[in-house]
Amino acid sequence: MSFFKRLKESISSKAEAVTSKFKEGLAKTRDVFVERVEDLFTRRKKIDEEFYEELEEILIGADVGVNTVLKLIEELRAEVRKRKIESPSELQPILSEKIIALLKGEEHAALNMAASGLTVILFVGVNGVGKTTTIGKMAHMLKSEGKNVLLAAGDTFRAGAIEQLEEWGRRVGVDVIKQQAGSDPAAVMFDALQAAKSRGVDVLLCDTAGRLQNKVNLMEELNKIFRIIRREVPDAPHEVLLVLDATTGQNALMQAKLFDEKSGLTGLVLTKLDGTAKGGIVVAIRQELKLPVKFVGLGEKMDDLQPFDSDQFVHALFNKWVEAEKEETSQS
Repeated sequence: MSFFKRLKESISSKAEAVTSKFKEGLAKTRDVFVERVEDLFTRRKKIDEEFYEELEEILIGADVGVNTVLKLIEELRAEVRKRKIESPSELQPILSEKIIALLKGEEHAALNMAASGLTVILFVGVNGVGKTTTIGKMAHMLKSEGKNVLLAAGDTFRAGAIEQLEEWGRRVGVDVIKQQAGSDPAAVMFDALQAAKSRGVDVLLCDTAGRLQNKVNLMEELNKIFRIIRREVPDAPHEVLLVLDATTGQNALMQAKLFDEKSGLTGLVLTKLDGTAKGGIVVAIRQELKLPVKFVGLGEKMDDLQPFDSDQFVHALFNKWVEAEKEETSQS
């Protein structure tokens, strides 16, 4: 069975609404990146050095990341030699397959939940990446799964952060544990953990401060929060999710590296994918950090936060190629 046919079959077993969300959310990346790749594959009649150079430029332009692109091009060269491929069109499924391989990791992308009792999920990231919105959307998702959720307003420094989380709490129907603006975030976490335990809550979602990641005091603040959480719930936090804004491209990758060094990340949430033509950043982050991308933000609506799915991602990008192969097969 051909690669595109396998991909199509893999998608057909999944919810159509989710497939549509991925397609709509990745429209900008598809329009720029895939159109350029397609143009290259149609324009060039043979696979030569100039072909590889142009493909390299397109991939780097989509923020796939220089190291990852060099690796990808090297693998494509090897396949061309091995299979004696001459026409660029024959490379289309191979390129798609390689991108899926780069996106798939060993890690399980589902949220790590406590076997029993309280699950604590900590959200970190710089200001402006959509952290509070992500927490609100995740609260909605968990609540719709029947879980009892509580929010902790630990971003006490950013003006309006507590109110923003409270607004999400109201929209979703979930309580928020807070203190006054400027108060000690670790103290808020302590209150939230006590409340969660006494109320028999299933999941506590914790917002944290997001001042610039190179300020040492922010990392010290995070460490203090960690210590409080571990003291109160020894196997927590069950997840430390770094929220990144996909529209910032390589800058998001730098933030991820800095946070990972300091706060033991377990996974990533990539927001605003619908707002960028550089969706290739997902591939770069996956490769450079070896951390699972657990969720992606594909739009403004409450249910637009979706568990990341590499098959859906690649299908949304290369859907045109999948359909074209289907047509060719039905005609032959």
